[in-house]
Amino acid sequence: MTGEPVISLRGVTAELGARPVLRGIDLTVRRGEVVALLGANGSGKSTAIRTVIGQVPVSGGEIELFGTPRRAFRDWSRVGYVPQRTTAAGGVPATVTEVVSAGRLSRTRFGLFRRADHEAVRDALGLVGMADRAKDNVEALSGGQHQRVLIARALVARPELLIMDEPMAGVDLASQEILARTLREQVEQGTTVLLVLHELGPLEPLIDRAVVLRDGCVLHDGPPPRAVGQHALPGHDHVHPHDEHTPLRTGLLS
Repeated sequence: MTGEPVISLRGVTAELGARPVLRGIDLTVRRGEVVALLGANGSGKSTAIRTVIGQVPVSGGEIELFGTPRRAFRDWSRVGYVPQRTTAAGGVPATVTEVVSAGRLSRTRFGLFRRADHEAVRDALGLVGMADRAKDNVEALSGGQHQRVLIARALVARPELLIMDEPMAGVDLASQEILARTLREQVEQGTTVLLVLHELGPLEPLIDRAVVLRDGCVLHDGPPPRAVGQHALPGHDHVHPHDEHTPLRTGLLS
């Protein structure tokens, strides 16, 4: 496969407390790819992406971003991060515009917003269909609307790499469709995407590769689930949406 590696994990191990969570992960995401991390709860998906952004320290192995060791990487405006919505709600009163503007600070000088910065905030809100809620308090939003605001916050700096942790979790169907459309537009513009998913859902057409984790190890790295084949991966029973009576042994989803 051609393309510059944007994310590179080699032999990465990590613990939470005394419990091993990642057991020697190898993962490369190249420029322009959309890669989904799949697996059961506790398989290490969220921990893997949190090691990439430095929220979880690694106990072994190497991580590089854009060819630079992560410990020396400083150009974080190139990276947009969307955390799990349940872990992102800080309970601090803020308007939609204020939350999204926070994602633009890395592009400003001394935190001073210029016309281009205000335009970027409006553009990001428009992308996720939240322009009409710009002055509302985020605490007044539905779960799906809140998730759209978090994605706008990640997009407002116009990152080259977008890292998303369960962006569709607990989101209503209308918001899922808006988020899928927004992500498709970003991918068409060349954005590289690494995202944790519980199931592919409306994002399935965008996924280039699926990396399946189990117990902190890579079980599969290749085509998304439906292209893998019914019995290629041992694991959980999963009901195919077109055959609700026949469980598939995909090993991908819980």
